[in-house]
Amino acid sequence: MSASDLTKSELQPDPERLASLPSLPRDQGGPVFAEPWQAQAFALAVRLSAEGHFTWKEWAAALADELKAAAQRGEPDDGSRYYEHWLAALERMVTSKNLSNPAEMDARKEAWADAYRHTEHGKPVELRKTK
Repeated sequence: MSASDLTKSELQPDPERLASLPSLPRDQGGPVFAEPWQAQAFALAVRLSAEGHFTWKEWAAALADELKAAAQRGEPDDGSRYYEHWLAALERMVTSKNLSNPAEMDARKEAWADAYRHTEHGKPVELRKTK
């Protein structure tokens, strides 16, 4: 999903759903993101829930579990790693729902890392099309 694929409604789910998310970085306008990948991970969770792959209640519980596990590992609760935890919870959720599997996700991560390593500085990173 590219940033242009994100609709305003995906970045602004209803306020009741936002309120159910623990520690969501937000301002008066809604969620805030330091980097584009954070907005994309956010929108992906919203979209998958809207499409019925999991309920918002399931999502909020999975995210809360991830944040609790991070706290138990002694990680600081300063919000700096919130979307890393969001992404970890999302990866577990899509695996548990058989939407993807760890091998596919690892292969995609490596493809992005390889594309990054082979992209000239200042140019957009793009994945090569596979057959």
